[in-house]
Amino acid sequence: MQETVATDMSIFSLVMGASLPVQLVMLILLITSVFSWWYIFIKVATVKRAETNAEEFEKAFWSGGDLNKLYEGVGMGRRKPQGMASIFEAGFKEYARNRQQGRTDVSEIMEGTRRAMRATYNREMDDLDAHLPFLASVGSVSPYIGLFGTVWGIMNSFRGLSNVAQATLSQVAPGIAEALVATAIGLFAAIPAVIAYNRFASSVDRLSVRYESFMEEFTNILQRKS
Repeated sequence: MQETVATDMSIFSLVMGASLPVQLVMLILLITSVFSWWYIFIKVATVKRAETNAEEFEKAFWSGGDLNKLYEGVGMGRRKPQGMASIFEAGFKEYARNRQQGRTDVSEIMEGTRRAMRATYNREMDDLDAHLPFLASVGSVSPYIGLFGTVWGIMNSFRGLSNVAQATLSQVAPGIAEALVATAIGLFAAIPAVIAYNRFASSVDRLSVRYESFMEEFTNILQRKS
């Protein structure tokens, strides 16, 4: 008898015994959780690569080498430059183009250089921010979706008890338990998404500060060269 009760109260049995709306809620939350973890793994690789590229480029940039050689090295690489290297390439390319055209107004040259770097900076930040809104939405909405499934399940349980002369714990427990599984799955989807979003948002903010600081320092260097 105890074995049957344990089997009936297993997670699988509770999910399979839930009403159709509750099962749909669970399915939505599970799919959402899978996508969240997929995006989390993507963002881990993306942010790590951006941080590594920034460190390597800063090391090369501040080594005191010739900027022309650094520009040629960035442009002739096997892969398209990313992050700070991409910002440097855009700025130096615009600066060199203006100088080749014979422009002598330093403020005009530097303004064009800043615009080129800013446009590339915005593209790089868009790439780093990709999927973060989805993680934020999952973290904030999933518990409420799970709660909706729980409320629906409990309502069904109490409706079923209205036809019973005397309600017992064994009659109430399975319905409430299967309803609470929806809340548990909602939290399972939300908690990793919230933790990941906060961590990635912090990392992206730090990279943003590094990019902006580099743009200012690089602008000053080019202005002194002019």
